[in-house]
Amino acid sequence: MDFRIEHDSMGEMRVPANALWGAQTQRSYENFCIGTERMPREIIRAFAILKKAAAQANHDLGGMDERTCTLIGTVCDEILAGRHDDAFPLVVWQTGSGTQSNMNVNEVIATRANQLREEAGVAQPLHPNDTVNMSQSSNDTFPTALHIAATQALAEHLLPAVRELIATLARLEWEHEGVIKAGRTHLQDAVPISFSQEISGWRGMLEASVEQIEATLPHLSRLALGGTAVGTGLNAPKGFDEVVARHVSELCGRPFQTDPNKFHALASKDAIAFAHGAVRTLAANMMKIANDVRWLASGPRNGLGEISIPENEPGSSIMPGKVNPTQCEAVTMVAVQVMGNDVAIGFAASQGNFELNVFMPVIAYDFLQSVGLLADAIHSFNVHCAVGISANREKMAKNLNESLMLVTCLNPHIGYERAAQVAHKAYAEGTSLRDACLALEYLTAEEFDRVFKPEEMV
Repeated sequence: MDFRIEHDSMGEMRVPANALWGAQTQRSYENFCIGTERMPREIIRAFAILKKAAAQANHDLGGMDERTCTLIGTVCDEILAGRHDDAFPLVVWQTGSGTQSNMNVNEVIATRANQLREEAGVAQPLHPNDTVNMSQSSNDTFPTALHIAATQALAEHLLPAVRELIATLARLEWEHEGVIKAGRTHLQDAVPISFSQEISGWRGMLEASVEQIEATLPHLSRLALGGTAVGTGLNAPKGFDEVVARHVSELCGRPFQTDPNKFHALASKDAIAFAHGAVRTLAANMMKIANDVRWLASGPRNGLGEISIPENEPGSSIMPGKVNPTQCEAVTMVAVQVMGNDVAIGFAASQGNFELNVFMPVIAYDFLQSVGLLADAIHSFNVHCAVGISANREKMAKNLNESLMLVTCLNPHIGYERAAQVAHKAYAEGTSLRDACLALEYLTAEEFDRVFKPEEMV
């Protein structure tokens, strides 16, 4: 492999000849051969947004000439378009401040900008620290990139997927209006419920999750940028924090503002932990919904069999004709991963000392993995399962009519204890509630038929 010589404050480094990165990236690449988890592309793209915004703010405040500002913006646009994805090779398991990824971005922008410098009419070479990182520190850029990436992932990926599933459930409610089925609590028979009511419970969970996730976005909109190394704003011009937040908002098309307390913004990761808590709650709701669906679809002959779901793949390599609820299983596995990530993020957010949290790369990786997996799983569950759910009305009616808990409607007429006797007698003798009630002479046939109306119990 051909190499070129780059240098940083520690000396010279050999860098692959065609690589856009420089010495500091190369040091990290060689020093942290840990795992296969790369810094998420969402973080790199968020860095490109903030670097472009920082250049615009520096220009507005008189610290950078217009041509250099435009040149940095051009390269950032190339990064946002995915043109240089192979230029960001660093792993998650690096310095806890994310300094090396910040410098990776700085070096790539400087190297690429210097390739374009002559045609852009920029006189002086761009330096990764002095030019691209002007008025910034890794300590305020990484948490800013984290908030930008988290906000975009939630607003543009996860919430749309959830809303699609909500729309599907609303349609299923309407289609199954008036279909009465047995309710179940503790995995035991309970009083009747309509299938549309059961579906509305699923829909309500997701609508609540949307509200909870949306409630986290104002906290994520507060940016650390402008705090520089320890929150004091050293080496950043006055007003830089507000100006750069305005430019980030314009570039993202979403409202961001500077965090009024930069010491909090650098030292604490409470906003991201709070947001992931809402993501975890959505995962818990999806776990519940997916489990309900696979229970209701269990069978086809020896399970509940009250609903049908799409048959997408063969379910066994040895049992011919077997089909499994695979979309439900994928959702539940993703939910488990998200719950594990929530534990990791909670621990990571509690760490760091004094002026800086130094667990940011793992927080970023776990947060974005949770959001990406959950969004994809919800979309897949919707398209490949939920849209095809249909009620097996005959099986629902059969299970409903055999439910002993229909006896509950007799409570006002014969009392709880007598109704319990009716249920126990019917179960022990394998008879109907009607036969048991008549045998015990608690009601006449006419009285029983008048008050025993399962369809009115919902």
